[in-house]
Amino acid sequence: MARRAYDLFHFLTDCPAKIEAVESYASEIFLGCSDGSLRVYGPRPSRLVCLPPPRRRSDPSPPPPPDSRPEHRMVPYVLRRNVDGFAKRPFLSMEVLASRELLLTLSESIAFHRLPDLKTVAVLTEARGANACSWDDKRGFLCFARQMSVFIFRYDGGSSFVEVKEFGVPDTVEAMSWCGENICLAIRREYVIMNATDGALSEVSPCGRVTPPLVVPLPSGELILGKDNVGVFVDRTGKLLPEAIPKISSYRNILHVGALQIRALRVPYPLIQTVFLGNVRHLAQSSSAIVGAQDNSVCGFFPVPFGSQLVQLMESGNFEEALVLCKSLPPEDSSKEGIIHMSYADHLFETGSYDDAMDHFLASKVNVTYVLSLYPSIILPQMASVPEPQKLMDNSPEFDEHSAVEPKQMSHIALLALIKFLQKKRCSIIEKATTEGTEEVVLDAVGDGNPSYDINRFERTNKRRATIAISSIERYRVTILDTALLQALLLTGQSSAAVEFLKGLNYCHVTICEEILQNSSHCTALLELYKSNSMHRQALELLHHLVEESKSNESKDGPTQKFQPEMIIEYLKPLCGTDPMLVLDFGMLVLESCPAQTIELFRSGNLPKDLVCYRLEQHASNRLRKEKARRRTPAAR
Repeated sequence: MARRAYDLFHFLTDCPAKIEAVESYASEIFLGCSDGSLRVYGPRPSRLVCLPPPRRRSDPSPPPPPDSRPEHRMVPYVLRRNVDGFAKRPFLSMEVLASRELLLTLSESIAFHRLPDLKTVAVLTEARGANACSWDDKRGFLCFARQMSVFIFRYDGGSSFVEVKEFGVPDTVEAMSWCGENICLAIRREYVIMNATDGALSEVSPCGRVTPPLVVPLPSGELILGKDNVGVFVDRTGKLLPEAIPKISSYRNILHVGALQIRALRVPYPLIQTVFLGNVRHLAQSSSAIVGAQDNSVCGFFPVPFGSQLVQLMESGNFEEALVLCKSLPPEDSSKEGIIHMSYADHLFETGSYDDAMDHFLASKVNVTYVLSLYPSIILPQMASVPEPQKLMDNSPEFDEHSAVEPKQMSHIALLALIKFLQKKRCSIIEKATTEGTEEVVLDAVGDGNPSYDINRFERTNKRRATIAISSIERYRVTILDTALLQALLLTGQSSAAVEFLKGLNYCHVTICEEILQNSSHCTALLELYKSNSMHRQALELLHHLVEESKSNESKDGPTQKFQPEMIIEYLKPLCGTDPMLVLDFGMLVLESCPAQTIELFRSGNLPKDLVCYRLEQHASNRLRKEKARRRTPAAR
């Protein structure tokens, strides 16, 4: 048994006559017995409850809606009414037509009885001797089989019926049901579809050789046809569908010898529960329970609350089934689906299914910091001055800190799965931050000078970022995510991807990422980090160092030179209008290596001429002094 979906309760065990048919109406149970009597059972009335008077026939007020009627309760039922001689022959079938407040009975003929007083309002005398019938509530059509004929009548209310069609069939009909606008029949151990317009028959499927024919209508309008130990689907048009389920019937009930099966109506139609209860012959569905009748007793199957079923499934590790069950939860309980996704993700992560785990972490909408806590090698910024930190979770489910997955050293595969998770998560966070429409514009970087890692330190002047308005909480989210994403790329050896990431819009924590990139000698990535955060002086100092280092390596190892002085010139060009002093400072460093390009930079950059001339004269004077000092040095020796 996958779980306990229904609880069994015995309503009564002492019906004096054999039960031939059972139906449910509000909190009452109607039993059609072999002696022709109709017995009505229900909960024992409470003395403190005043029952409303029965409606009179002339009362114009409509009946109460089905949802407001009393429902079955898990209490012993007592006999409320016994109508002897209600039928002259044993009951063949009985059905409550809730929308019309009628009870349809088939015994010696077909009759309609008003509810709840059971007064007969219409009798279809043409149905005398009928052995099967089916009601189409939407159109008010009744079909029945008698001997080797099928009849269709229309009931418009009152006491009369209108004959619509009569068709001959090759043998006695053993079971029947409406199938859209056609009729499904079981004849000669074959299921056929009868065209309700011209009576044409088309074969569907054999009935099987062991069990009697069984035609089960579904709420969707489809049918399930019993075929020995399996059930087959038929759509509204009578077409046989490829799906087949073990015999049968959001949950559908199947009568087996000595057992009641409950299966889910989805491929592969898993078994939900088996209730072992011998000799159950009749079933009736109500809004609150399933009523089952044996020869002289009646029991009820009451659905277990979804919350309890979810607990059962999660304890047994059946997370997939729990997620499917969540689709039936009311909107106010939608957070439970996130909790299940999270538990499932923890389980998958523990077992090494990292990609699947990340998919469920995404579905749970969990805060990214929880996922990152599973990766001890990832360094995260500490929270500082972020209001209401409990709101950092994006509608995340609450989780027990003691049930969290223990962090462990991550493999390459685990880190690759993390990268995919962060990239997907980043898209939603950036989109949310962009559309949030707050007044704060992201112009500051991620620190405030505090030695600990926090998020308000450097002032941003990058124009690419100035167009995005986000709150401090969103900035913190994106800072954590981008900082972790950069580290994951580096840890998996994706240096080029890390450089490309830093070239684009990012909110990496400068202090943390700077230290990591320096320690790992990822100079190109560090250069892009400085550049993307408008830390131009640090970037130029690093670039100048790399140029000098390249010159030194060229003299030792050959002509290969990765960083050239022209790169400093190119870096300085966009800064001429915003930071002329920085342009002059670092332009002088490459004046000797690239004299023509440097002078062109000074000229085309609209730098103050007097300042440029002063710096050039100063540079020439310094160079002259150095040259004189160099010449005197050999003479002194």
